[in-house]
Amino acid sequence: MYHVITERDYSEFSRKQIGEYTDFEKALEAAKKAINGKEGLRYIIEKTDGHIDSYGNQLVTVVAESD
Repeated sequence: MYHVITERDYSEFSRKQIGEYTDFEKALEAAKKAINGKEGLRYIIEKTDGHIDSYGNQLVTVVAESD
């Protein structure tokens, strides 16, 4: 599962989840569309596989992000 997140000016407090996708190409397309024409906004695509850590937090791997 891929989670598409937008973030403003590298601030974790401004993160918003755009959607969840099973296909990476669809996730990338949605991410680029979400930030198109919006200055200061960037995307992050995280991959999850259902595993959690000892605190109950889902383990994620960042697979793509914009500059």
